[in-house]
Amino acid sequence: MSDAPQIRIVLADDHALVLEGLRALLDAEPDLRVVATATDGERLLEAARRFKPDVIAMDIQMPYMDGFTCLRHIRTENLPIRVLVISAFGDAQSLRAALDGGADGFALKTDPPEMTLAAIRQVAAGKMVFPDVVRRWMARPPAADPNALTEREESVLALVAEGKSNPQIGAALNLSENTVKFHLRNLFAKLGVSNRTEAAAKYHRRA
Repeated sequence: MSDAPQIRIVLADDHALVLEGLRALLDAEPDLRVVATATDGERLLEAARRFKPDVIAMDIQMPYMDGFTCLRHIRTENLPIRVLVISAFGDAQSLRAALDGGADGFALKTDPPEMTLAAIRQVAAGKMVFPDVVRRWMARPPAADPNALTEREESVLALVAEGKSNPQIGAALNLSENTVKFHLRNLFAKLGVSNRTEAAAKYHRRA
């Protein structure tokens, strides 16, 4: 058995069957440990503050407080927790909200169990986990203007132009550092630049 520390996880879903299924799946893995579960957003936020797990795996739609509101609180309070959204909905709005809210990953409830386990481990290791199709969609510029930046990318670019570091940008926008890096890659591609200095120069020329 490995001596590596266990990944401490809080699970949140308002469907008891889904919650117990996830817990059983994780309990069978020696490197994963569920420290708490929650069936609504308020309890999830309490568990996040109390247990400070390595990873939260949560649904979007929950009573009292939805997943995205919880995510905003977690980022605003600078809780050192990585968040994996596990949803039945892979629509554009949910994906964009997860990314803009500072989620470290997005998985679908229809994914095979081994993919969910892999996503939790990757997020815990500091990787950003989004399905390939999501990455391609996120990186695709709007058809009307191939160089148009999203509102979030504009905010990141403005802070880059001020000389802010990735951690400082994350703190200002309540985003994880991985999410900041993701936005930077996209806006660099859209602007046709290869580094922060070139991006800042383009920003100031536009201003």
